[in-house]
Amino acid sequence: MTQIRTTTNPSPLPATVWLPGPRDTEILPIATEVLPPWAIEKIRTEFTHRPGRAPAPLMRLAIGDTDTGMDARIPCTQDTPPGLPFNSSRITPVTLAELHPDTLPTAGVHSHYGSEEQGAIDDAWPGFFHRTHRLLRGDGLLLLATRQRRDAEGLTDPLGLLVAGARTAGFRYLQHIVIVHGHPVGDRIVPAPPDNALPGLIHSDLLVLRAQGSRP
Repeated sequence: MTQIRTTTNPSPLPATVWLPGPRDTEILPIATEVLPPWAIEKIRTEFTHRPGRAPAPLMRLAIGDTDTGMDARIPCTQDTPPGLPFNSSRITPVTLAELHPDTLPTAGVHSHYGSEEQGAIDDAWPGFFHRTHRLLRGDGLLLLATRQRRDAEGLTDPLGLLVAGARTAGFRYLQHIVIVHGHPVGDRIVPAPPDNALPGLIHSDLLVLRAQGSRP
């Protein structure tokens, strides 16, 4: 039996399951990404469209490592809705960070400094949530996508560690979305795992986090 290790147990929240629709033909993510194209489109629909207001841009971060200086190496793209000039709006973007399982941090948030100083002093993974919190004005959303990883000691579930780090930085944990890598056929799901995924692993996880207030 595979042993699943978690670093902490956050308060459970109901999980929402997302499946590709019958017209979604691209159900596999590309090698450098965690989520498939259909899930990215659903994120745009669910989180950037705002009734009665201009839609928010979607900023995408592809986290390939969690070492010192990681911010300078993170590819970042921003999708701006039609009619909204790129980078000319005061609208806070919805930020989607895709954390590849091969680069998951293995240690919890740690610092010798207070919470107000940590984001400025910790350079690598421990300060990631603090730095992101400062970028998301007011109640901006951070969506964090990842999936489990298998190593010598078994199957590692990173969700507890990630939620703990986010809460330390001032984020509120709102929702857990399960992104299924497969497609429904009748009353069953036919798996379609990513090429670089674990055998038998047919889902990724999307954490929805909201920045509470603002830090100086």
